[in-house]
Amino acid sequence: MTKLQITLVRSLIGRPEDQRATVNTLGLKKINKTVVHNDNPAIRGMINKVSHLVSVTEIEG
Repeated sequence: MTKLQITLVRSLIGRPEDQRATVNTLGLKKINKTVVHNDNPAIRGMINKVSHLVSVTEIEG
């Protein structure tokens, strides 16, 4: 199963509340924090919504 390594690379200052909530739901609190999630449509949708704030790498595992 493919996993996604997601890193917050941009600040949430000045961002709309829905984008802040999406980033928090992904488990990202601070810049350069990295989390790993299973690849599924829900996670992909969240990444798509905040793609300008995060960096995503696919890992096998």
